[in-house]
Amino acid sequence: MDHSPQPACRGRMSKLRRTSVQLSLRRYSLKRNRFRHQHFALTWALSLLAVVPASAQSEHPVTGRRIAPVMSASGADWLERSEREQEEQPEKALDALNLRPGLMVGDIGAGTGFYSLRIAKRIGPAGRVYANDIQPEMLQRLSVNAALQKVSNIETVLGTESDPKLPAGQLDLVILVDVYHEFSRPQRMLDRIRESLKPDGRLVLLEFRKEDPSVPIRPEHKMSVSEVKAEIIPEGYLFEKTVETLPWQHIIFFRKAVP
Repeated sequence: MDHSPQPACRGRMSKLRRTSVQLSLRRYSLKRNRFRHQHFALTWALSLLAVVPASAQSEHPVTGRRIAPVMSASGADWLERSEREQEEQPEKALDALNLRPGLMVGDIGAGTGFYSLRIAKRIGPAGRVYANDIQPEMLQRLSVNAALQKVSNIETVLGTESDPKLPAGQLDLVILVDVYHEFSRPQRMLDRIRESLKPDGRLVLLEFRKEDPSVPIRPEHKMSVSEVKAEIIPEGYLFEKTVETLPWQHIIFFRKAVP
């Protein structure tokens, strides 16, 4: 007697097998993503240990926010991870800035040039990006990346924890991409940044959303809009707007307050 499953039964069994396989693949994907974020978090945490200035403030005097340590050059690969395009959507962030040819832009905490290179291409040869960092190793990697991409309108600037060393009164825009929360001397830095801006110059911060617990970033590397405004406005800036078009980050705009 033929005991093989009938066609309908075989169809149900096949569907069950496919469902089982799909669930297994989904569980594997979730585990892999969780492992990847844990790996990056560990790599980031280890890289932070190397760059903590001896004179660094531990918290902000206005908000009491814990100031995060600076990522060292040993964590530079995290800045160039392949997932960053999807997670942060930098082109969408730059669209919000309304960049135009000929602008003078400061990129503070530029790292390996993830944003500096993109900005330089948008503002063209008549414009200039002053790519600042406090670590020579980061700026060396940025210079190599610029040469490989044949971008020549970037000037690297080695700053300090209290002075970005940007040209006074010449910048149309200063951008801080996931870096302000690491300033160990935030008030001094904001003072120097204000001095580098033209009278109508803008300061723009990108910060991971503290308000959103689903953003997989360490808490000290996230900020709320209210924290940002409470710390920036008293240092001579006018709040302009917040743009919420990115998956994980706030884009927060300020203008230089002119007496």
